[in-house]
Amino acid sequence: MSDFLQILISGGIVGCIYAMAALGFTIVFNATRVVNFANGEFLMLGSLGLAGAIATAGLPLWLAVIVTILCTTLVGVAMQVVLLDHARSADELTLVMLTIGTGLALRGAAALVFGREVAFVQDFGLFPMILIGDIYVISQGVWIALTLVCVSIGLWFLFARTTFGKAMRAASQEPRAAALCGIEPRRAAATAFALAAALGGLAGALVTPISAAFYENGIFLGLKGFAAAVAGGLGNPLGAVVGGLVIGMVEAMTAGYVSSGYKDGVAFIVLLFVLLLRPTGLFGGTSVNRV
Repeated sequence: MSDFLQILISGGIVGCIYAMAALGFTIVFNATRVVNFANGEFLMLGSLGLAGAIATAGLPLWLAVIVTILCTTLVGVAMQVVLLDHARSADELTLVMLTIGTGLALRGAAALVFGREVAFVQDFGLFPMILIGDIYVISQGVWIALTLVCVSIGLWFLFARTTFGKAMRAASQEPRAAALCGIEPRRAAATAFALAAALGGLAGALVTPISAAFYENGIFLGLKGFAAAVAGGLGNPLGAVVGGLVIGMVEAMTAGYVSSGYKDGVAFIVLLFVLLLRPTGLFGGTSVNRV
């Protein structure tokens, strides 16, 4: 029983990272109706940026995390303002292809800037390792779980309780009507990319002590985050969190009781089952268009 609980907890910690990646997809989708496939690269930049800021610039950990988040946020804003904003008249498929191309470009740039070596960072400390019998939770796992809780509450408050959050959603659903009401869709889109990039940079920094920084990590984290977002119901923040946790735990169970070689494919198997049984996702709802 202790082994089962330990595997479940370990999977839950990884699932928290998937959930934050899924929230990045959700934020951008809710504001622009575009699926940003470069979202995984935000996590990769956060991971490599933290390692580089500590090893190369010699910054203390807390300052390195802040600088990393700020730099990743600037990348996200630049992606929207420089690329996607100029292609606003294009269809959604073209915009999605632009995000894929941007992700590939960011991956190549990261390989040139940070190199192709694997980098390691010490854990954030402060919290002690939790030990209950034979079950333990590592210090970094506490950081990751608490961050997901704080981020989830913050995003819920933003989109459900603030005027600006509601304006972001309105700008994606009816851009012309929103513009007539004084809501600037471009500003909403830039803010969404800034939030998603900042969250990606934070998630990437948090996962670095338990998963070494590498320039190719973004594609795996991005795909797992996308699978979690779709399984939970694309555009639903609660679904993104639940989807990430479920995928993380199922992966851990597969690695612990079957084989670690199969765990990377589990996320997509879960996604297929969810979409077959409930095409809108676990927390997705049907949409009605009035004519």
